[in-house]
Parts: sequence; structure tokens; C-alpha cells
Amino acid sequence: MRFDFDPYSELGISPTASTDDVRAAYHRAAKRFHPDHNKNPGAATQIADITAAYELLLDKGKRRDYDEQRGLINETEYYFQFRVTCSKRVVNPLNETQVIYMLAEVLPDPRALESKHKRDSRLNLTLILDHSNSMNGTRLDKVKVAAHQIIDQMQPDDILSIVSFNDRAEVIIEANTVKDKAALKARVSMMTAIGGTEIFQGFEAGIQQNRRFLAPRLVNHVILLTDGHTFGDQEPTISLAKTVATEGIAVSAMGLGQDWNDEFLDQIATVTGGTTSYINSAGGVIRFLNDHVRSLANVFAERVQLSIAPDTDITLESAFKLLPAPQPLSIDTGNIPVGSLQFNRTIAALFQLELPPNLKPGFRTVARFTATGDILTNQQQKYKAINDVSVEISDETRDDNPPTAILEALSKLTLYKMQQRAQEALERGDVKEATRRLENLSTRLIEMGEYELAQQAQAEAQQVAYTNNLSDKGRKTLKYHTRSLLLSGSSQADVE
Repeated sequence: MRFDFDPYSELGISPTASTDDVRAAYHRAAKRFHPDHNKNPGAATQIADITAAYELLLDKGKRRDYDEQRGLINETEYYFQFRVTCSKRVVNPLNETQVIYMLAEVLPDPRALESKHKRDSRLNLTLILDHSNSMNGTRLDKVKVAAHQIIDQMQPDDILSIVSFNDRAEVIIEANTVKDKAALKARVSMMTAIGGTEIFQGFEAGIQQNRRFLAPRLVNHVILLTDGHTFGDQEPTISLAKTVATEGIAVSAMGLGQDWNDEFLDQIATVTGGTTSYINSAGGVIRFLNDHVRSLANVFAERVQLSIAPDTDITLESAFKLLPAPQPLSIDTGNIPVGSLQFNRTIAALFQLELPPNLKPGFRTVARFTATGDILTNQQQKYKAINDVSVEISDETRDDNPPTAILEALSKLTLYKMQQRAQEALERGDVKEATRRLENLSTRLIEMGEYELAQQAQAEAQQVAYTNNLSDKGRKTLKYHTRSLLLSGSSQADVE
């Protein structure tokens, strides 16, 4: 039986529901999510499972078989918690549109924290390392040291492969279990800096290696590290990233220095559920790579995805992952990859929705959320949780302050959006507006005690005023450091 498919939960009904109850529940869901009424990608994804649940429960034989199997579920199997918090429980109707926020959180089973012996995830890890001319010297030396340390960290039954690339790709270590560590490190040490940068060559070769041992019980992960731009091969790289996302491979990208395409690497990571990191100096390579690999060895659930299906009159405007690695999320697909759920960490994402004007008083649904993932230690790995969110529409004025977690997230997210708006103003040619936004960002950062980042924002404001452009270093610093502020002081980052 599919542990991720409970037809009763899909339809929001009791296991004792009658056939008429099943039909009524399906018709309610179809009015909300059928593609004829709702064009949101999440609605199309969710109605497919809702329809499958409806068809199963209408078939008496299949329903009886399901109920029998349902009673055999091992109660010691782990699960993850899924909660959605709304910024407003009571909404006042207005004659104009208004914004509402939803904080979606996925938390590991609290019982799993006590099972420390089960915390070691088995890895299928691929490193794709740039060794073009620009990596010569300290940069490549640090990459080698980091790769050596990663090899030392790996367990004997982990799978490791390493691909180096410039304008060609070379498989330094073919995908296999980690046995002779000294020999593997010797191969890494032979890397030399030469040639140009063509990311697709290395990316394709690395994916081929990872696919050799691709399996649902492994953490299948690719880490791409580069310090340069690639030219002419972004499209096939993104296309391949989208393909491997459906296969269960996550890709994390690390940009070293200033001369790499952050939007390109962000896109690769976002579509696969990976992360993007900005490493401003060679000295940070070792820590970034090692920290990332250590986090992969502490995975409770892999290939976690969120789906949101707003009601037909509600618009999903944006989504942003807050934890554990802040970054924007794409809302163009029905399932949104959000990466791995660790044993002691929460996945959190903030969704912004627009409500229509002139809402009718009473209780109403807003959006249906689902969270799916593979719980690695379970016999039945796939697990799904559903959360259907409703609010009350009322003319009454009530004390209904937004939850602290949402207020804190919005406050810090505003800083990220301020640098983003400055960049957008520059792209429109509005230098004055870009300068003003950067100066405002600097002021806000000072108020928060982020003095070094505030100085960077002020320096970029002056840079824009004189040159009509941001510096590469300054733009990346503001972008990635304002993202990282979402992690500071978060009370929800760790599960105790």
C-alpha cells in the first residue's frame, strides 16, 4: 500500500464515510481544483490524487482491500509533521485586493531525535569541480583540500564520484563505494588549472555518474563548484536540471569569487531542491563544502516537495524558502522541491497570496497545501501530509496580530527585497531610484546592527550614483547576505 496515499485524507473524510459522502467530498474538491476552474499548477497536481482517491473509494472491492491493508500499517514507522500558519485568522472584507501570508513548516518526527543510531544517511554524492585557468593557485588548492576532507568523512558504504571540468569534462573518480581513500585523494591531487569554463560538459558527466547508483534509499546529491561564467550552454544545463529533479537528484551550486552567474546557479538549485552558496574567497571553500556534506549525512526525509493549490479566486504571488537555506522558490510547477529534511532542522517556506475584493462574510477555504517526501528509515518510504487552510471573513474588528514567526520573517525578507528592487530599478535605467533603495537598505541594516553589510550597501549606493551599476562583488554580497539574515536568531531553525 502507498503510505503517501490515504484516500480518506485526500478527500477530507472519515474512514466510515458513506458513498454519498465520498461523492459530495469529491464534487467540492472538483469545484475548487479542477483544471476547468483552476489554472494554478498546484491545483492540477492535487486534483489528480483527489480523483484517484475518489475512484478507489467508489470501487467497493478496492476500498475493502485498502481498508484491510490500512490496518496493517506499522505504527512504529516515522512521519513528519506539517503545519501551515496564516498571517490572519480573521480577514476584513475590503473593496480592493489584499495580501495574506502562509507559513508552511515541515518538521521531523520527534521520536526520530531519540534514535541517534539511525541518523547516518547513506550518500550518493557527486562533486563537479571547476579546474579552469581562473582556478589556478590558492582556489584550486583549497578545493583539493576540501575534497580530501570530504573523502575522509565518507562512510565505506557511501557512494562518491568526482568530475572535473574546464571546457571539457573528466571523471576523476567513478561512482563507487568509498574504499581506498588514499588512492582517491591521490587522484584529486592531480587536478591542474587549465582551459576555459563550460559548465554543461561537467554537469552532464556528473549527472551520469550520480545516476549509476541512483536509488530511493540514498541521498542523491550533486555539488557544483565554479568561479566563472559559462557561455552558450545555460539552456541545456537548466533543461537537464529539470529532468534530474523528477528523478530525485538534488543539485547544490557554489560560486567562488565574483565572476560567476548567480541567476544561472540559483535556477539550477531551485528547480532541483538544492541550495546556492556564495563563497567570496578561496579560504571559505573548505568550510562551505564540508558543512554542506555533513548536513547531507543527517537527513531524515529526502526529496521533500510542497504543493499549494489556492482557491479559484485567489492568486499565489510568490514563495520563499526561509529554512534551512533561504532562497526564492519557483511557483511555476505543481510540486515545489524544497530539499532534504534533517533530523534536527525544520523546513519553512513563506507563501504570499492575493485575496479578491468584496469577500462575503463567513468561513471560507483559501488554499490546500501538501507536503511529500521519502522518509529514509521507513520500510514504506513515501509519506504525504495535507493541510487545508480556511479563514473567517468578518466586518468585526478583532485583535488578530500576525504570528511572531511571520512578522520576523517578513521583516528580514524585506531587506532581501530591497536589494532586489534596487537591481530591478537599475535594469529599468532608474539610477536615482536604485540609489535611494540602497541608501534605505543601509539605514535598515544599521538599525539591525548589521554594520558591515550596511557599509557595503552604502558603498554600492555611491557606486551606482557614479557608474550607474552595482559592482559584481557588492551585488552578490548584498543578495546572499540579506538572504542569510533570515537564519539569524531564528527560533525555528533547530528542533530540540
